[in-house]
Amino acid sequence: MDDQLIALLERLNLEPSGVLSPLSGGDIAEVASLETRQGTVVAKRDDPQRLAGEAEGLNALHDALAGSALRVPRVLGQEGPWLLMESLRVAPRKAASEVALGEGLRILHAVTREAHGWSRDNACGQTPQPNAWLDDGRAFQCERRLKPLAAACMEKGLLDRRLRARVEGVAERLDDWLPDAPASLIHGDLWSGNVLHTDSGPALIDPAVYAHYPEVDLAMLTLFGMPSPAFFEAYWNGNRPDDWTRREALFQLYPLLNHLLLFGGTYRGAVERTLGRLEAESD
Repeated sequence: MDDQLIALLERLNLEPSGVLSPLSGGDIAEVASLETRQGTVVAKRDDPQRLAGEAEGLNALHDALAGSALRVPRVLGQEGPWLLMESLRVAPRKAASEVALGEGLRILHAVTREAHGWSRDNACGQTPQPNAWLDDGRAFQCERRLKPLAAACMEKGLLDRRLRARVEGVAERLDDWLPDAPASLIHGDLWSGNVLHTDSGPALIDPAVYAHYPEVDLAMLTLFGMPSPAFFEAYWNGNRPDDWTRREALFQLYPLLNHLLLFGGTYRGAVERTLGRLEAESD
């Protein structure tokens, strides 16, 4: 253990009784469990600014979901490149977890902000995520999400001018079909790997929190997995938008561009197919 982790443990009055044991995941940051005399904690090592953004997001989610069946690990403290969090006991996935996840996300998304964005920039994976506030959600999706990612992908040679122009065309025409809406508090990176199943129900981890359209979280869940019908019944509660499939395609475009940027050209085909879905809807 390095000096900064030791200092953080001392500040929190935690006495280590074991060594750091790596946990699964942690493709970008180092994540480990640590036994202390006061109980098990999770230690995450990463860039201090990214960790600060994650800690702020975890606290916001924890407060919004207080009293619900959907859990969020408590932040214990941060020191430099170390973040300490509550450890949650992993358990097999249960059918009831799908309902609890749907109901919990509905509660989360009912929490709104006056504008779209967040009080600080954060990161989605290793990608910086600009969150400066904008009153209009369509403008936020265009100027803070799709256009910056398309430009970054083109700069790395992962998009050509034609494909970048298609992304920007979708972004600039959102006013034609997407209504403006209140900005919901969202997890921001809600692929299935960031839903942890515990002995007391589902939990959310590794957020990239901001306020925007709630379908951002739903589209991410369906991009890299498929929640059960029970999840959607609990979430929609009879109020599924008529244009859900179009919104799903729109809000899958940003994470696909992010995966293209982070992991390379194998995601280009998925970007093109998603653009095709959106362009077909506009015909």
